[in-house]
Amino acid sequence: MLYYSRGSKTDNITADEVRGILKEVFDKMGKKHRVLALPPDFTRFNSYAGPITEMVYDYYGDTLTDVMPALGTHAPMTDEQIKIMFYHVPAKLFRVHDWRNDVVTVGKVPAEYIKEVSEGRLDYEWEAQVNKLLLDPSFDLILSIGQVVPHEVIGMANYNKNIFVGVGGHAGINKSHFIGATYGMERIMGRAITPVRKVMEYASKHFINNLPIVYIQTVLSKDESTGKMALRGLFIGDDFECFEKASALALECNFIMVEKEIKKCVVYLDPEEFKSTWLGNKSVYRTRMALADNAELLIIAPALKEFGEDKTIDQLIRKYGYKGTPATLKATNENEDLQNNLGASAHLIHGSSEGRFTITYCPGPDMTREEIESVGFQYADLNETLKKYPINKLKDGWNTMVDGEEIYYISNPALGLWAYRDRFKD
Repeated sequence: MLYYSRGSKTDNITADEVRGILKEVFDKMGKKHRVLALPPDFTRFNSYAGPITEMVYDYYGDTLTDVMPALGTHAPMTDEQIKIMFYHVPAKLFRVHDWRNDVVTVGKVPAEYIKEVSEGRLDYEWEAQVNKLLLDPSFDLILSIGQVVPHEVIGMANYNKNIFVGVGGHAGINKSHFIGATYGMERIMGRAITPVRKVMEYASKHFINNLPIVYIQTVLSKDESTGKMALRGLFIGDDFECFEKASALALECNFIMVEKEIKKCVVYLDPEEFKSTWLGNKSVYRTRMALADNAELLIIAPALKEFGEDKTIDQLIRKYGYKGTPATLKATNENEDLQNNLGASAHLIHGSSEGRFTITYCPGPDMTREEIESVGFQYADLNETLKKYPINKLKDGWNTMVDGEEIYYISNPALGLWAYRDRFKD
């Protein structure tokens, strides 16, 4: 059921409007006795989920008994991050999702279906896993809150990905990422309907249809006049129609088709948001369809301190490196540690240029040249790079430097998807 739908590329929905919309929808739903909220974590700070979660608390008060950030494989939020993102929501309401230990398998998508949607690439069962808290029958409303934006694994982020990945489990996350990686990012990014989404739709209909989940989905883009993020769309519902409408708008707002291939791309990773290549490689995922052959991707990452946010995955990235699809698939076939962590294998595929363009990281003091080069990336000094490319003087998009060099600058790779028309495959 679609409870609310509004949005356009030029819309700018205010906080007061959002509060009024939520009140209208919640009033229509009727009285609730216990509510669980599933917003994203700090890596989705710009999703507008923080203010919405505050409004949910303002409306429901003590009826909102639990808030579980949808961490997926990410590190738990710190107390400071919770305070910044969710401001006046009481800290005592927050629960930490443990993707390795606190999950229940609610069903298995048959191998025959996986084989069908992956076009024969894979034929294993897919475990639909969710945090055990969602199965508490005393909840009569579960609010899944988040932003719909192009995504490298599933096509468009959010909707039931927030359930099966955000508060999902080890097996489900690993295998879903591997489905996306083997199918091909270029065939997935920016699409609402993909093999991974089809698998999660199957699981939603067959295994969690009884859960009282309602999705609150946002679409945002940067306002050219203010330089700040503007809320372009708000979609509330409990089925695919809600997500489909949000995806259509997200494609309008967050998909940038460049007029020519990019030969040099400079990407900045905000220190508050990006501390690992697990997240920072959005620079690779989101730009690869816009980069020319032999292009240079230069990633300015002052807070980089690790490869994987999960200790096991960090070790696997260090061990195998970003060596491309053939090498990663070979290593996966031959090594049990990768077979048990297919999400890591998928990430290694996603983070490789396949030898088509170079990837240069410019980390701060917490990551050495040796570490960067050991996983297959090139290294550049952060201070020297910032002198040459002063980010406070660059604008998003094309820039011509004082020496005449032309670059394409991206201030946050999580906010969009970039492509050149001849590389975007419908």
